[in-house]
Amino acid sequence: MPGPGLLAAALAHAARGWHVFPLRPDTESTDEDDAKRPAFPNRCTAERCDRVDPRCRAAGRHVGWEERATTDPGRIRRAWSTRPYGVGVACGPSGLLVVDLDVPKTADDAPPAVWAGARDGLDVLTALAARHGGSIDTTYTVITGRGGSHLYYRHLSGGPELRNTTGERGGLGWKVDTRSHGGYVVAAGSTVAGRPYAVALDCEPAPLPAWLAGLLTPTPRPAHRPVAVTLPADRRGPYVAAAIRRQVAHLTAAPDGQRNHALFVSAVALGQLAAGGALTDDDVIAVLEPAALSIGLRPGEIARTIASGLRTGARNPRHLTNLGKAAA
Repeated sequence: MPGPGLLAAALAHAARGWHVFPLRPDTESTDEDDAKRPAFPNRCTAERCDRVDPRCRAAGRHVGWEERATTDPGRIRRAWSTRPYGVGVACGPSGLLVVDLDVPKTADDAPPAVWAGARDGLDVLTALAARHGGSIDTTYTVITGRGGSHLYYRHLSGGPELRNTTGERGGLGWKVDTRSHGGYVVAAGSTVAGRPYAVALDCEPAPLPAWLAGLLTPTPRPAHRPVAVTLPADRRGPYVAAAIRRQVAHLTAAPDGQRNHALFVSAVALGQLAAGGALTDDDVIAVLEPAALSIGLRPGEIARTIASGLRTGARNPRHLTNLGKAAA
């Protein structure tokens, strides 16, 4: 049954101007990552929206968790009065950037050499601040279920949209993630796998430190020029087939912890061919989805990552032209 604490938490966050939406009830999942997911059908994504969901049907298009997030007390009461949903905070609409400082999950989860001596994400963020002549300003802080922390910073509209980052893979460093536009966090008052998220420091979020904003601001992308690959007429099919085999092999060989990133890379590569007309987006999904399932990735995660890779690949299409046409 719904608990008054979750409804109260959702209303309290909305009263701060933070846009909230339901996460899957903690009581209905034994999987920690699954319990952090939005409480909407896995099948409903921007790329595969079947309009079964009432909001999508009414809008005539996909309506995702970020757009559903609200500060409306009436909507919040209706949602949290039906089931014990966890509370998610949509960072972008809320004008927030949240720094997620994680802790090692196992004894052998050690930092890479560049962060030698660091015990957790807080140590890494402290070292980054020292390197860049900054500080970690006092701000609204939540302790996560595993003992890490979320630092909430104010990042209002008008500046560049700051990206979400993950650890060392293009992010700030070991055990440091960030969530902003297109990202969300589990809010205080929720539980995940039976572990509570609790407020450690209740104050207004501080402005995002300038040194941190500088590290997270995307560098301008150079203008992409379409890539043209000129082939003999009888080599077009084998070229595409070899590209597919290469990307499937890349994906299935990815080690644990890097599989989602490998899927993204493969989707980008094949997405370039799709944008150039050698494949369709459906072809790419049909090739990569079974391979991703075979290495243990989840269907919802797979759909989102492939879609992101296709969008990225489409910005730099790879056109295949026949040698005869090029010489004409």
